[in-house]
Amino acid sequence: MNSRLIAGAAAIAAVTLALSACSGTTTDGGGGDAPGGLQIDVPDVPMHEEMGDYEGSVDIVAWSGFVEPAWSDQFTADTGCTVNRRVAGTSDEMVQLMRTGDYDLVSASGDASLRLIAGGDVAPLNLDLIENFGDDIVPGMKGQLYDTINGKSYGVPIGRGANILQYNSEVVTEEPTSWSVAWEADSPYAGKVIAYDAPIYIADAAVYLMATQPDLGITNPYALDQTQLDAAIELLKQQNGIVSEYWADPAAQITSFVGGNTVLGTSWEVLRKLTEDEKYKSVLPEEGSTGWSDAWMLSAESDAPNCAYAWMDYTSSPEVNGAIAMNFGMAPANAAFCDLNDEAAAHCEYYNALDEEYFEKVWFWTTPIEQCIDGRTDVTCTNFQQWTDAWLTVKG
Repeated sequence: MNSRLIAGAAAIAAVTLALSACSGTTTDGGGGDAPGGLQIDVPDVPMHEEMGDYEGSVDIVAWSGFVEPAWSDQFTADTGCTVNRRVAGTSDEMVQLMRTGDYDLVSASGDASLRLIAGGDVAPLNLDLIENFGDDIVPGMKGQLYDTINGKSYGVPIGRGANILQYNSEVVTEEPTSWSVAWEADSPYAGKVIAYDAPIYIADAAVYLMATQPDLGITNPYALDQTQLDAAIELLKQQNGIVSEYWADPAAQITSFVGGNTVLGTSWEVLRKLTEDEKYKSVLPEEGSTGWSDAWMLSAESDAPNCAYAWMDYTSSPEVNGAIAMNFGMAPANAAFCDLNDEAAAHCEYYNALDEEYFEKVWFWTTPIEQCIDGRTDVTCTNFQQWTDAWLTVKG
């Protein structure tokens, strides 16, 4: 399991874009419809028009568990494309590696996607060349803000998950319905609360503020003007007073719960499962939550686009996409996997794979940019570098 660290403050470059007004219009992506998304100025990177001869190999930057011999060997046997994997532990590392031009594909999360698109590091995708990108891909992973720009798709969905509230039911005997127990200074579990250690966690504070301080006018937790960002940081500093520890390494999070240092806090469903103890439970609170959604993205400088497209198609099949989802611990993108067998159905039920009502409450990680992606044009929103700088002040 990878750590998904989001920030190494010194390593993050500010994302500065020449932006136009936000629009939800639908245009032809050149390879299929890509509804919704942002309308912004990005580099004009050409799209792969048709499949040609396989180049013999494909170089992939991926999260741990996304590219394994169990399926990559079969892909090589089918296509002749050798799969060369580079495991990355953070979104920042993925961005940096993709900017070297040495890799063809990346399994990017939403906090990296816009950086790659805005930098001209990835190419729009011709979805007509990806047969398995069809009706079986769950609706909530198509045409999202983090990977659909100007009506063009830049990502092929892999899987998704919510950042949920996990708790030790032997201590927290009544199921919490609100994030208040993890944010308010008077929480009965003060000193036993665990929080995520990354600038993107600012969005979690913004989600809570959307419900508790509506006068702030936050309608999207990744679209914060300076006043809204300041309010989120104030809340995070308040939370710091009741936090037992911050986690970025999943193993450390599990250890904190099992060791008793923590009884409640932010988690992933797979982490609760890995504790292997029924006393650990989880809930998606009434305010909603943040979450993550991963997608394959093609390098703008790929020298193996045919192998890369073949990989995206192969891993979008129900069998392989499901295998990746089970290996990593997330909801698969291809809903047809859930009908393959009882094990697949149980996995999908555990991770709410087909429950769009559940995921409608989840705000998937999206790179904060100066254009307010909530549609406001009368203010400038804060970007990822400003979030990174602000996060450094939270823990003192």
